[in-house]
Amino acid sequence: MEVGKQFTLAGPTGRYEVFHTTCPAREMVDHVTSRWGIWVLISLQTNDLRFFELRESIVGISEKMLSQTLRGLVADGLVWRRVEPTTPPQVTYGLTEFGRDVGEPLADLFGRITARLSAQLEA
Repeated sequence: MEVGKQFTLAGPTGRYEVFHTTCPAREMVDHVTSRWGIWVLISLQTNDLRFFELRESIVGISEKMLSQTLRGLVADGLVWRRVEPTTPPQVTYGLTEFGRDVGEPLADLFGRITARLSAQLEA
């Protein structure tokens, strides 16, 4: 069975065809660049946070959206999840090494934007 050119998971360059809807890397890109995915990755850059701390650090996110976003980022291997057997259970989240690699440029982008906005407001 011959597979279409864009369906190839990794071409001769070793890169995925992210412009094709069936590419597995595309789903991960969607999770990272979703409305809340970026904020979760930036929030976890400095330290690990429990669920409620993460929710408080991202103003405007609902518990449902935070749960869905975290579920996708954990499944992608960007975020780890640790459950401590207490009553009630304490759930802590942090970035994996891969999550730090992906989140670093996002935090840099955020820093550049806020620096530019600060300069514009001062002028």
